[in-house]
Amino acid sequence: MQTEKVVDHIVKWLKDYVKDAGMKGFVIGVSGGIDSAVTSTLCAMTGFPLLCLEMPIHQAESQVSRAMNHIKWLQTKFNAVTMTEVNLTPVFDCLIDALPNVENEEDRFMSLANTRARLRMTSLYYFAALDKLLVAGTGNKVEDFGIGFYTKYGDGGVDVSPIADLLKTEVYSIAKYLNINKEIIDAPPTDGLWGDDRTDEDQIGASYPELEWAMAMDDKGKTESDFHGREKDVFKIYKRFNTSNKHKMVPIPICEIPNNLK
Repeated sequence: MQTEKVVDHIVKWLKDYVKDAGMKGFVIGVSGGIDSAVTSTLCAMTGFPLLCLEMPIHQAESQVSRAMNHIKWLQTKFNAVTMTEVNLTPVFDCLIDALPNVENEEDRFMSLANTRARLRMTSLYYFAALDKLLVAGTGNKVEDFGIGFYTKYGDGGVDVSPIADLLKTEVYSIAKYLNINKEIIDAPPTDGLWGDDRTDEDQIGASYPELEWAMAMDDKGKTESDFHGREKDVFKIYKRFNTSNKHKMVPIPICEIPNNLK
């Protein structure tokens, strides 16, 4: 990958988009992870105003610390970067209190994890509407179009996706080129939706380089029977996520009414 030219291309694309949309700049949720760090830096490089939101919900202190350090780093480099901290923990807790009880708390862990992402999306669009800002998405190609590893109408609810055509390994290459803080580059990828230290690999069962390989094999028309051992396991994991999350990656189904019924 021609990293410098890719960075220049994305920054120009962002500049053109915000101008054509008649908006003033961007707003982004900064999580302390690699994707939001790279995306926020690319947005800042446009010179347009960038509002960084830190939105903890029972967040691990290490994640909050990395996010805040990154935002401070951005502000030393770019004059148009501002930040706001919105503590969503009490909002999340109040919502849980308002919901009906369940017999087994584990039955709703996934639902509540996705609820965190949707509360953050709501907050991002609140600030976007206040100041005519575009919500910048942080999903990469494997997450958005391979395994659907994001929350529908949560972190999937955005206006622009600057890095959605980049593989995770390519995002890391850009991070190094941009001199993103080493603590972010070295941190294991995590979605930060569980209030503990579980990583993306813990949840998925495969690393991002493995998933990128599986995605490439699937694009070539390979099947499970073409592989053995770990490769077969990884391919099965990829296909399972790709199939079960397909509803996130295709247009919303529309029930089309026949003309003779109208």
